[in-house]
Amino acid sequence: MTDPASVQIIFNGIFLLLAVYAVIRAIHGCRHSLTVSPFKTFILLFVYYGLYLTLPFFSWTLWQWSTGVQDAWQAVPMLLLSVFLIYARFVEPQILVVRRTPVHLHDSPPLQDPLRVALLADIHVGLFSGRARQLRRIVNLVNQEQPDFIVISGDWTYEPSDQLIKDLKILSGFNAPAYSVPGNHDEQIPGPPIQQVLKEGLEAANIIPIEGKIIEMNEIRLIGVGDLWAGKADMQAMPALPQDKPWLILAHNPDTVAQVPDLPYRPLMLSGHTHGGQLELPWLTDYVLSRVSLLGFKKGLYQVKNAQVFVTVGTGLVGMPLRFRTPPTIDILHVH
Repeated sequence: MTDPASVQIIFNGIFLLLAVYAVIRAIHGCRHSLTVSPFKTFILLFVYYGLYLTLPFFSWTLWQWSTGVQDAWQAVPMLLLSVFLIYARFVEPQILVVRRTPVHLHDSPPLQDPLRVALLADIHVGLFSGRARQLRRIVNLVNQEQPDFIVISGDWTYEPSDQLIKDLKILSGFNAPAYSVPGNHDEQIPGPPIQQVLKEGLEAANIIPIEGKIIEMNEIRLIGVGDLWAGKADMQAMPALPQDKPWLILAHNPDTVAQVPDLPYRPLMLSGHTHGGQLELPWLTDYVLSRVSLLGFKKGLYQVKNAQVFVTVGTGLVGMPLRFRTPPTIDILHVH
């Protein structure tokens, strides 16, 4: 029979090695990050890599229970917490879902040629997400859908590394035109000052910035709007623009819809920002989202007074490196 003291020593060694690994990776990440707050970055990365401790912790708890050191009342809650953290940290963030949604442009004539639009948001290349493997999968899945065009609704980064331009260049593999507007994390709110390097990265990826611009298409107009939290979401001039066809508005924050004026054709706004809560937990998620979206947006299609709003949960992570019941998602909208 295995000596319990020896088994405990082995587990202690594993815990120590993983803790040292987390510290080393966090220090390395800080040195190569464009962050303005190295201490904050260190803590976030330590949590990210420190969650590897949940793997041996699960086994250690099982062993303690099986040997009678812990009873069921002690062990079961710890096992459930371990399973939750393991799934939310190592499983769900690696899932990439393609969700297809039909969207009718209300108050406007049906499109003669319905559009297939790929909507991405909150890629958050940086501490927790936007690794090369995930970006390649995004490119491959989007290309398989054969969209007419791609829109990326901001929040490209989250404390990115000094390899941001190289990382983003992977997205040059898109087969369709890709248009983008910035999000709050791209505007030093609260991100680091990365506007210039992000601009160079998007140029390398052939992503077309459209903040404050209009893209004319056969049956619609695509307009890019700046970030609401950065004070760049002014749409007062929109009624003076041509109104002979419906608008698609690309804006990071769905609360921007409050500034959409009354137009002949009710536009469709495409947004992200909320992550769908990122962690779908009873009561807590809705409470947190009430601070993120004052108008109560979470995910999916909404009908409001002057527009429709579609909110994607995005593909990246911020705050905590966890996703639960909100897997990274590419939204394909069939607009007609």
